[in-house]
Amino acid sequence: MDQLQSTPLLAEHERLKALLAPFGGWNMPIQYEGIIAEHRWCREKAALFDICHMGEFLYQGDIEAGGLEDVFTFSVKSIPIGRSRYGFLLNDAGGVIDDLIVFRLGEEEAMIVVNAATIANDFAVIRSRLKDGALFANVSADTGKLDLQGPLARQVLVEMFGPEIGQIPYFKFIRTTLLGVEAIVSRTGYTGELGYELFLPADKVVELWNLLLADERVKPAGLGARDVLRLEVGYSLYGSDIDEVTTPLEAGLGAFVNFDKAFVGKEALLKQQQQGLDKVKVAFQVGSRRSPRHHYEICFEGEAVGTVTSGVFSPMLGCGVGIGFVRPDVAVLGAPLTIRHEKVSMEATVVELPFYKDGSLRS
Repeated sequence: MDQLQSTPLLAEHERLKALLAPFGGWNMPIQYEGIIAEHRWCREKAALFDICHMGEFLYQGDIEAGGLEDVFTFSVKSIPIGRSRYGFLLNDAGGVIDDLIVFRLGEEEAMIVVNAATIANDFAVIRSRLKDGALFANVSADTGKLDLQGPLARQVLVEMFGPEIGQIPYFKFIRTTLLGVEAIVSRTGYTGELGYELFLPADKVVELWNLLLADERVKPAGLGARDVLRLEVGYSLYGSDIDEVTTPLEAGLGAFVNFDKAFVGKEALLKQQQQGLDKVKVAFQVGSRRSPRHHYEICFEGEAVGTVTSGVFSPMLGCGVGIGFVRPDVAVLGAPLTIRHEKVSMEATVVELPFYKDGSLRS
């Protein structure tokens, strides 16, 4: 078994007595005080997440002539400088190699942020699609990343670093100085709350982590709370809800595919549009506090019609919620479902996303 990688904050997590567990090849904090308490803190105040395991690539060169424009399901050249865009890196069959965000740093400069478990493969695939002449570098090991999420996140950062951060609109970012070093502060996140992603040199992460936690409005949160938070607002998790055998169309993420441009996998998606989908993403709410789990069976009128890909107990709704894939004819609002696994059985109803609609994301 390959040895787990650790972020620069491992000693801090151990000092805080975090429960650590493998995630995407990394030894990551799952919880500190507890998943429910950390979830509540993020929804009400400001939670700090160690996201240093994520990958970052830098591209320098002509966006179109260097080939970057044709790599993803969205246009990179049309992203204004200072903005970021979410989308996909696909294989020839239209399956999702990874979901990612591209930050347009300059006219001929971009940063690509990818998932931890897919760093090596993503870098190899993207590099293979680029043309000679562009600089493409994996800077993941040198880059630290913290996420501060919650309705008080703006207030905390403005008081600590100045008013410029407070003026960042959703999905925009600034290049600034934090702790005397160059940094990027982006108003993005994965929780449905007002939040910021802070990129800075890896050797400064511990200092920033401790500075933020010195504020009584900020508490650390692990990947357990992050999973509940993201599922309550319906965000997909790579490796569970999207993967190389699932297309963006099947996952209900066609809005992040620009068919007016070239990209690998486009022909497969166009064919899928014409022929129809064999499976589609469905969201459901359980009629009790029981939690659906990954790989549980989704049944309709006594027949197995699909599989759960993500499920949790939602503290905000007080019941179980989940997403999965079913036959298209079953994904109808209000349709009654039964979620089953061995002796476990729970009644559920097809609902709209997001499950939780009152977050501070755009406040």
